[in-house]
Amino acid sequence: MSLEELIAQADERGLAVSGVACLDRCVPLLGGDDEALRPLWGTLAGGPSDGDWGEVLQQTREKLDAAGEAGGGGAGEAAELARGMLATAPLDRSGTALRQWADGCSAGALRIHLLLDGGGDAEAIDLTAARREGRTDGLSPLLAAELRRQTAVLELVAAHGAAALRSALEVSTEGRRVLRAAVSRRSRRDA
Repeated sequence: MSLEELIAQADERGLAVSGVACLDRCVPLLGGDDEALRPLWGTLAGGPSDGDWGEVLQQTREKLDAAGEAGGGGAGEAAELARGMLATAPLDRSGTALRQWADGCSAGALRIHLLLDGGGDAEAIDLTAARREGRTDGLSPLLAAELRRQTAVLELVAAHGAAALRSALEVSTEGRRVLRAAVSRRSRRDA
């Protein structure tokens, strides 16, 4: 099943996990540490109304905004996309806004990985087709891996519900390490 289909069929928990996982992998661009989204992950174990999602989301925004202002965040389009993912997260973990946010996070995270890859013509890659078809042929390794991670997170949650959170977090943690290394390589190259 393609990434686009997985998002369309995901329940509210799946959408929230998908969005948080995309955001978590992009936290290095926001100046956050590896634990920045841990409280938000903690709200995902219960139902849509459990876990104080809105309150924890607001605290997370404040923490990451402060980290960015302190000079820890990245600059450029990739960092702006990551800030947009955080800013547009709905305070209510249900409904159409959640689906739109998860879909936007998916597209944004793929765009970020494409920008950070820097290997070739970023405008020549059709991210919409990659999400719709689920194929990684012709994609850079960094972008293809992000597409696979997003798909894996949605499949895990669809198959195992709340029991898949640990596995989804592990997928996201590995992706964050990869993105942090890509950001570091890019900043050395651009220096």
